[in-house]
Amino acid sequence: MRVIITTMALVFAFGQALQAQSPKMKKIFNGKNLEGWVVPENNIWWSANGGILTAKSGPNKKGTLLWTEKQYKDFVIEADFKFGHGTVDSGIFLRGISQQIQIGISGSMKRDMTGSPYIEGKGYPVEAKGIKELLKMEDWNTMKVEAKGNVYKVWLNGREVMTYTSDDALESGPIGLQVHQNNEMSIDFRNIKVGEL
Repeated sequence: MRVIITTMALVFAFGQALQAQSPKMKKIFNGKNLEGWVVPENNIWWSANGGILTAKSGPNKKGTLLWTEKQYKDFVIEADFKFGHGTVDSGIFLRGISQQIQIGISGSMKRDMTGSPYIEGKGYPVEAKGIKELLKMEDWNTMKVEAKGNVYKVWLNGREVMTYTSDDALESGPIGLQVHQNNEMSIDFRNIKVGEL
């Protein structure tokens, strides 16, 4: 009897540990409109239709950010993305404007830095691994980003590609999506979900 109780306790503890590691993911994009997001004034960049969030540069190539209304501390964000036309320079901002995970071509590096962290004042301190083999240029990709304290982890299409410890991570803030300035580009997002840790 004692063995059964001990086994049940271990199974329960293991289940609790798994649950703690796998947060409940909630959709933060409803697929129909930009409800739940802080939309830029005179928005010409962001549109929602048929489950897809499309971002594209405007005629004067001005950059833009789309922020969540909600503030987050420790979280996991997962989203599908698909490159559109032009030189795609986008990213997922983590708790504010100073730190992001790159999607597409870096303007400063002049090459694809998808999955790598861009840190204001430091550039790209580390580079994601194996991106060339994983990234689908003509199809949907899935990126998962975990921001836990000052540690960032990134998975691309199911494979972990980057871990970085930031010495100046913000404690909390919104999550942002980007269209970089001075580019002609478009990018689509879908299935955008966040789980709080």
